[in-house]
Amino acid sequence: MNKKKTYFCSQNECNMSDIQETNSGLTFEDFKNENGITYWWATDLMAMMGYPDMKSFQKVLDRATKALVSLQIPHYENIIPEQRQVDGNLFQDFKMTRFACYITVMNGSPKKTEVALAQAYFAQQTRQFELFIQGNVEIDRLMIRDELVEGNKTLASAANQAGVADFASFQNAGYRGLYNMHIWQLKNRRHITGKATLADCMGRTELAANLFRVTQTEERIKNQHIQGQAALEQTHFQVGREVREIVARNTGTLPENLPQEAQLPDIKKQLKQGYKLMNKADKKK
Repeated sequence: MNKKKTYFCSQNECNMSDIQETNSGLTFEDFKNENGITYWWATDLMAMMGYPDMKSFQKVLDRATKALVSLQIPHYENIIPEQRQVDGNLFQDFKMTRFACYITVMNGSPKKTEVALAQAYFAQQTRQFELFIQGNVEIDRLMIRDELVEGNKTLASAANQAGVADFASFQNAGYRGLYNMHIWQLKNRRHITGKATLADCMGRTELAANLFRVTQTEERIKNQHIQGQAALEQTHFQVGREVREIVARNTGTLPENLPQEAQLPDIKKQLKQGYKLMNKADKKK
């Protein structure tokens, strides 16, 4: 029986400069390929992360692609479709840059032992590229923030078609329902100034709550054929109040008291800088 292969070391087993060999004798770096670019095969990374087949792994790749789009990094240059031949068998695979592997690992399920080890490995290994992001929470925040932006656009369209005359008042009604205060009061409470937005420092739970508020308000407007400024504001307020109750019940904390996180523009800047440094380092090799 073949020994189970392990490609990533835990923090106690290795450090950034000396990744110890595992019982397979192979590490992540051993699967590196160099042919014009430095890359890893997606099917190799899939095995390292403990996914049984490409069908189950594709969901992780899709999330990684969305993360690259969110960062405005060309996904087609980092996750490249390619036919691969192994032992005479030709199949669809992907060439992945180091950064694409990093983003993919961070989007894997940490409940899987292999993924948890991979995330611990990259958390150490990427420090040389000025990346200090732990786990997938920050990347989740970026993607939910993007969904919220798009959700607000479609809600605005639905509200306009339903006869909203003052969109600022309509938007404020949703915040009053969710936070029990006006937008300006929440900004003052959280010391939001300049170009910063409320969503920039929201954690994953709070961003998801706001996305739910936005999407459910749009659905209610359409399904109940709500028309007119007053009725639209009342609808947005009511949905916000219902989401407020859900958040309080599930977290034990009112939405306005949820902890604030690192600014998303700073997270995005750090990730993009890490991408540039990884590419530069691999090109030197």
